[in-house]
Amino acid sequence: MVILWTDALIFGLLILVAGISYFMRGKEHLKRPLTTIRQSSTGMAALMILIFFMMIGVLDSIHFKPPSQNNEIISVLDYFATSLREHGEKTYSEPFATMLYNKEMIVQTDGAMRWDYPYLTFGGRHLSSETQKTADIFQKTGIGFFIGVGIFTLLVFTLKIKSKSTFFMLITLSSTLIYLSNFYHVFGTDKVGEDVFYQTIKSIRTGLVLGTLTTLILLPLSLVLGILSGFFRGWLDDAIQFLYTTLNSIPSVLLIGASVLMVQVYMANHESDFTSLIVRADMRLLFLCLILGMTSWTGLCRLLRAETLKLREMEYVQAAISLGVKQHTILLRHILPNVMHIVLISIVLDFSSLVLAEAALAYINIGVDPSTYSWGNMINGARLEMAREPIVWWSLTAAFLFMFALVLAANLFAETVQTAFDPRRSQ
Repeated sequence: MVILWTDALIFGLLILVAGISYFMRGKEHLKRPLTTIRQSSTGMAALMILIFFMMIGVLDSIHFKPPSQNNEIISVLDYFATSLREHGEKTYSEPFATMLYNKEMIVQTDGAMRWDYPYLTFGGRHLSSETQKTADIFQKTGIGFFIGVGIFTLLVFTLKIKSKSTFFMLITLSSTLIYLSNFYHVFGTDKVGEDVFYQTIKSIRTGLVLGTLTTLILLPLSLVLGILSGFFRGWLDDAIQFLYTTLNSIPSVLLIGASVLMVQVYMANHESDFTSLIVRADMRLLFLCLILGMTSWTGLCRLLRAETLKLREMEYVQAAISLGVKQHTILLRHILPNVMHIVLISIVLDFSSLVLAEAALAYINIGVDPSTYSWGNMINGARLEMAREPIVWWSLTAAFLFMFALVLAANLFAETVQTAFDPRRSQ
């Protein structure tokens, strides 16, 4: 087994979330908001979609070296998607196509040359004629759907599942796509003939890593500095305000770009520290998370400072100060619990913005490594594809659909969390 830096941080984050969940059990002041979230059909549906994406990301974060290959590092997701990973074509092909997208000169069995669309090596190779394709797609869609229905039925009777309609949709859709991908390229292939469906599901991990690990980095800075600035005021408040005001005055794209270029120079000068392409790409992804975290904490810090300034003047806080309660006790018992609704809402909203930021950074070539699967790299590569005639539209569409689903689910869940934890809405 091979543990990359981002793998270790992801599993560390999962352990942290499990510990917080265990700690939150039985807390009286958390029962009402947690019950509100459980009773929200929209919130539970969004949470189920997020968990589904996270499960794919976790499978893609368990890396190992298969004994049959030379020093190649793959993930458990790669192992399960071996057919998608290895069954490449020569170049572009449309979704569910059996022929390449462009005509080529084909050498026939009698030696004659013919200008036509060549058949794909793997997509639709089980068909004896093009006329069978439509009926075959419907047949295999039905088979995949009923397999999903069987899996759904088994899991529903085995597990206690909320939002069964969303779970049914996820299971049947996944089962149908997986079954169809054994016979067709369901989202087509790219310029080098790689399956776009494989690229899209591999990009899930990159989006989750940037959204979660970056949030994990910016949260301590925002939380500590924001609360300290609002509670103690004076010279400490002035220093913290000067720090985040100065940081905000620097264009974030320029700051991120300069930091990424510094990382690239360091990696180029220390090639011996990066033994393989995946290790190098993982290290660049980790540095990008650090850079985004160090440049994205100022917004939440301002919100927490403003909320702490208000809470500091509340009667119960002033009473605790008058009674001589220690300052760290006031911060932990009175200030921190009452700003957590802002923290929770900001975390989910920041997650969405960071997933979208990766696409923007990849577009100007300062994002993740070009060898890393990401929706941003797919969208960046689609720039030239959209200028082709005829247009190659499926790479952009696939990346957009998956990114849209993840960001929409995160935003809907954020709205549910805001409704549940905002103390002003609990009246």
